[in-house]
This record gives sequence, structure tokens and C-alpha cells, in this order.
Amino acid sequence: MATAALLGALAAPAAWAQPAWAQSQKQPQAQQQSQNALTEVERQLEASRKRDAELARSSEALEQELVSLRTRLVQTADEATRLENELSGLEETLRAMEAEERVQAAKLDADKAQISELLGALQRLSRIPPEAMIARPESPVDTLRSALLLRSAVPILRDRAEALAGALQQFADLRTHLAERRAQAEKARADLGSRQGDIAKLVERRQELQERTQAEREQVADRMASLGNEAKDLRTLLEKMERERIEREKREAEERRKAEERRKAEAAAKAAALAREKAATEKAEREKAAREAAAAEARERELAAAARPPAPPDSKDEVQRLPVAGQVTTRYGEADKFGVTSRGLTVTSRPGAQVVAPSAGSVMFAGPFRGYGLILIVEHPNGYHSLIAGLGRIDTKVGQRVLAGEPLGIMGTPADGNPDLYFELRRNGQPINPQRGLPASDGKGQG
Repeated sequence: MATAALLGALAAPAAWAQPAWAQSQKQPQAQQQSQNALTEVERQLEASRKRDAELARSSEALEQELVSLRTRLVQTADEATRLENELSGLEETLRAMEAEERVQAAKLDADKAQISELLGALQRLSRIPPEAMIARPESPVDTLRSALLLRSAVPILRDRAEALAGALQQFADLRTHLAERRAQAEKARADLGSRQGDIAKLVERRQELQERTQAEREQVADRMASLGNEAKDLRTLLEKMERERIEREKREAEERRKAEERRKAEAAAKAAALAREKAATEKAEREKAAREAAAAEARERELAAAARPPAPPDSKDEVQRLPVAGQVTTRYGEADKFGVTSRGLTVTSRPGAQVVAPSAGSVMFAGPFRGYGLILIVEHPNGYHSLIAGLGRIDTKVGQRVLAGEPLGIMGTPADGNPDLYFELRRNGQPINPQRGLPASDGKGQG
């Protein structure tokens, strides 16, 4: 019994000591769990940064492909414009040569008729025997006079026959030259069709690439569609877009200011929290704050770069080209066909001619508008807007950025002649001369 009591007394302190030992093990376990959680968060952050970098590289590659595609579109559109001008010249030459061919053919027909009549008279005279000449009712003097006249007509007839043979040779040469010109025109038409096919493929590829940013473009399109529905006339539409541009810049500046305040507040809160952490946690938090500060600075630089307005166009080249190749029929300040002073240019082009951007910018409106038909409005830096009306088809969308010379659409094919394109340039809502800074026109238009 004494032994059992002694063993019980010795075992009791061990039982009392066990909870204290278990309690001492909880603190390292909790610290280890916190360290594991911190490591997992850092691993996820690193994975997110890597994914972010991959997306940035992918976006950069897509942008480079878009830039290359736009450059090819500009080059192909320039080639199509050159072919259109060449084809117009060939067609004009063909019309002149065909008219000359008709004149020469009529003249040759008249000469052949006269020569045939003289030849017939000579043949009839040659078939009369000399004995029959005495029995003719007219006097011998008249018969002799007729014979002398016919004999004198023979050299003249021979000369005219030789001239007729030369004219026939010239006529044959003209037809050969005309056939060569027709062949050149057909080749120019085939080349133009090939270039237009290339443009259609490139435009399709451009649209495919830009579908990846469709959400942003649809948002801008909805906003501009709302503006178009509310506008009473074209002036109201342009004024509303100008006000929206100013308001957008104000909103972006206010958002940048608030973002900077939030960044400073977050940095101050993190600095206060770092002071209360343990030594190991302080080191980890400082590294995290440094990474976030670097990311915030990068965002700030991106915002500053986005807010910085693009360089204005050179005053000597405010508009780099006309939107379509053709002849300028109404200039800025002249009276148009309705007797109203024109605030832009009217260019008569070929049916189906390529329409390109006169300068780099962003498409702000694309579609039908009241009595103007299909119109395009392109916003350029520093308050410039281009208005293009009279298109037969539009190949771009609202929100799309375009380079100078990049295809925007094509002209229509009216049944009563060549189509007219109206081009107006505005600065801060006021129309200005679109040809200011362009080379002097030679009457054939520029493209």
C-alpha cells in the first residue's frame, strides 16, 4: 500500500506538468503556420507578376503586329490609288483614240466610194468598141472631150488610190496601237482588282486583330451613338464631341489625383503597420512595400504618359493627303452646286475608289447621319477633326486608331456618273481650309 501511494505521489507532478508542456508547443506552431501562409502569399504574388509580364509581352506583340498591318495597308492603298490614276489616264486616251478611229473610218469610206464611182465609169468606157463611138448620139467633139477628161482623171485617180493605201496603212497602225492601249488598260484593271483584293484581306485581318479590344470599342461606340441620336444637326454633334473630350481629360486628371492620394495613404498605413511588426515580419513587409511602390510608380508613369497629349501635327502638313484620289471640283470658300459657300472640299473620284485617313487619329463616328449618308469623323491631336461624307461602304469602327493613309472604306458606284466625296477639316469646332499646307493641285486630285 505504501509503495502504491508513493508511486501515485510521484506520478501526480508528471500529470500536472503535461498541460504546461503542451502549451509551450503552441507558439512555435502558430509562428510556423504564419510563416507558411506568408510564403504562400509571396508565391502567389510572384506567379501573378509572371502572368502579368506574359500578358504585357503578348499585348506588345499584338500592338507591333497591328502597327505592321497598318503600314502594309497604307502602302497597298497608295498602290491602289496610283493604279486608279493610271487607269483613268488610259481610259481617257482610249476614248480619244476610239474617236479618232471613227473619224478616219468615215473618211476612208467616203474616199473609197468616190474612187469606186470613177473606176466604174472607166470600166464602162473601156467596154465600148471604137466603132460604137461613131454611132453614139452625142457629137464627136463631146465624145472626144469626155475621153480627154477621163484620161486626165486617171493620174489623179492613181494618186488618190496611193493616198488611200497610205491612209489604210495608218488606219491599221492606229488600230494596232489602240489594241495595245486596250491591253494596257485591261492589265491596269486586273492589277487594280488585285490590289483591292489585297486591301480587303488586310482590312479583314485588321478587324480580326482589333476584335481583341472589342469591349473598349463597343463602350466608345455606345457613347458616340448616344451623342449621334441626341444631336440636332452636324454642328451640335461636333460641339458635343469637343465638350466630351474636355470633360474626359478632366475626369482622367481627377482619377489620377485620387489614385495618388490613395497611394500615399496606403503607403503611410503600411509604414505605420511595419513599425509594429516583429523583426522578421518587418523585413518581409518592407520588401513587399518596395515592390508595391515600384508597381505604383510604373502605373503613375503609364498614367502620365497616357495623359500627356500627343505632339501636334506640323503646321506645314496639318493634313497629309486627301481622303480619295480624284479631281477637286469645289474648293474651300467656293460656291457649291447648290450656291452655298463650301466649308470643305468636294472631290469627284472613280466608282469604288479607296478612301483613306487624311492624317493619324481615332475614329469617333462611323455610320449614317441624317441627310449626309454614310459619314466618318476622325479625331486628331490638338482639337482637329476630319469629316468625310459620301462613302459607299465603311471598313472601320468607332474607337479604332488609324494611321495617315490607312484605308477607311470605299466610294459608291452611282448609276448617273462618278461619286463625290465631301471632306471638311475643323479645329476646335471651326472649319478651316483642308488644303492649307498641301502641294498645289494639278487638277487631277491627290491621294
